[in-house]
Amino acid sequence: MDSFWDWFWLLVWWFVFFMYLVLLFQIIGDLFRDRTLGGWGKALWVIGLIFLPFLTALIYIIARGRGMAERQMAQLQEHQAATDAYIRQTAQTSPASAIADAKKLHDQGVISAEEFAQLKAKALA
Repeated sequence: MDSFWDWFWLLVWWFVFFMYLVLLFQIIGDLFRDRTLGGWGKALWVIGLIFLPFLTALIYIIARGRGMAERQMAQLQEHQAATDAYIRQTAQTSPASAIADAKKLHDQGVISAEEFAQLKAKALA
């Protein structure tokens, strides 16, 4: 490592190595995310990734790249829907709006003054 170019090429090869690792983990994650591919098919792909990693990864990307993107998008949409449902479930109204709703019910005669006081105390608590 005496010259700049030695360091430069070391940096390039480290980048290529980490890029390959990211691709490898994406492929393995996609294999186990795919519900249409059977267990034997998954096992063959994993064995191929172990014994001929670069060639198998290239073939996988060419043969199954479109499905890989579709499965990734489907998973992202499922996670987004789950997040939205959780936010809707846990979101609470502000104390002022809860008291205003209770006041409307009290004014309409739906609830008594005691129930209004209880709802008001609960909202402020």
